[in-house]
Parts: sequence; structure tokens; C-alpha cells
Amino acid sequence: MKKTALITGASSGIGYEYSKIFASHGYDLVLVARNEEKLKAVKAELEGQHDISAFVIAKDLSQKDAAQEIFEQTEHEGIEVNVLVNDAGFGDYGRYADADWKKQYDMVQVNVLALMQLTKLFLPQMLQRKEGKILNMASIAAFSTGPYMSVYYASKSFVLSFSDSLATELKGSGVTVTAVCPGPTDTGFEKVAGSGTRKLFDTTKRATPDKVALFAYRAMMRGTIIAIPGLKYKVTAVGQRFLPKSIVRAIALKLQSED
Repeated sequence: MKKTALITGASSGIGYEYSKIFASHGYDLVLVARNEEKLKAVKAELEGQHDISAFVIAKDLSQKDAAQEIFEQTEHEGIEVNVLVNDAGFGDYGRYADADWKKQYDMVQVNVLALMQLTKLFLPQMLQRKEGKILNMASIAAFSTGPYMSVYYASKSFVLSFSDSLATELKGSGVTVTAVCPGPTDTGFEKVAGSGTRKLFDTTKRATPDKVALFAYRAMMRGTIIAIPGLKYKVTAVGQRFLPKSIVRAIALKLQSED
């Protein structure tokens, strides 16, 4: 019997690359994103290239009931989700005091609450089967302070801590949790987050979505809990634990300030 992977943010960027990887390994897919036309195009592409079936769910995860509705649709269709990939997320740039509240709220809803709820809904079935995998998109930002992107950095710190804690809790259950923590990746993130992120992206070599997705897929299959692609970012994550916090803050401010 074929296994099924549910992937949020599946219409573009790293989520799209995950869709291609899972399809190439014979997984049926549940493709989730806001844009139904793009999802249908991905479905047609992957069903045409591989012996798999893809089910499209067009949902905006910034809506508080979206995760529950996604779960109910899979239940209605009799789809058993073996792998949950929480990829959807976005950022914002600017002083928190001046930030648009709705965008900050939606960011927490997508990056944190939808991820939590989807995990809460699909995890009991995995535990009952004693088999399953959950892949959460954190970020190298999870290890640092984030001036001008405070909510985004905090959301990724949550994803990392939540994933690490849950993975420990589930040890021996047959269900694994992996948090992947990439550095800047060429996904168009900075266009959504705002022009202020340009300095960070321009001074750092960007990874490509396909390489990040493949790294994450392999880490998930191994059962790795925290996966950081690239030696530079592994050193960065470890190094920040030993540097004085004042230095970490100063470096982050220099990288992320528009000045």
C-alpha cells in the first residue's frame, strides 16, 4: 500500500521541491497552499511524471479553522497521512512598533499555530499505527536574535523548540519529528518579508530550494531531530551558544538594519 505525504506550502519554493521529491519516491500527495490553480498545475505535472495520485486542498493557513478543515477533508476522502510536512510560512521586516498587526498575527497563525494544530490532528493516527514522520520548517534564525524581524525569528525558535521537545517525547513510538533549519534560501522570501531583508540576502550565499528540500528529506528519513544544511550554518548555530549575547545582538543588528 502506498504511503501519503501531506505538504503545506506545496505550490512553490521548498514546498514544491518537497512535492517533487516525495512523488519521485512513490508517495501519493496531499498538496496544500492558497492558490488552487498552482496546486492543480503541480498535481498535473507530478501525476504525469510519476505513478502517484495527488489530492489538492486550497486553504489559507492564516485562517484559524484551516488546519481543522484540511484534516476533515483528508478524513472525508479516506486519506491516511503517513508523512506531514509543515513547510508553509512567511516573514516580515520592520520595527515591531510600526508593524502591521494583522500581518504579525497572520504570521504567528501560519508559522506556529497551523503547524501545531496540523501536528495535533495527524499525530494520534500515526501513534496508533506506530509509524509516521513529521517534518517542520524552522530556520537558522531559530538560533539567533532577530531585530526588525522579531516575530519571524520568535516563530522559528518556537518551531525548533517544539519539534525538539516533541521528538524527545515520541522516542520509541515509531513516529519521528525533524526540524530543518536552513539559512537564506532563494525562494522569494525577501519579497514577501520586505526590502529590509536585502542586506542579509545580498551578503550571504543563498541555498537553492531543491538542495534544501533534498537535505531535509534525507534527514527526515534518517530520523534526525535537528537538521542544519551547510557547515557554515552548523558552526553558526553552535557558535552562538558560546558568544556573549551582546556580540550576537550586535552582529544581528548590523546584518538586518537597513542603514
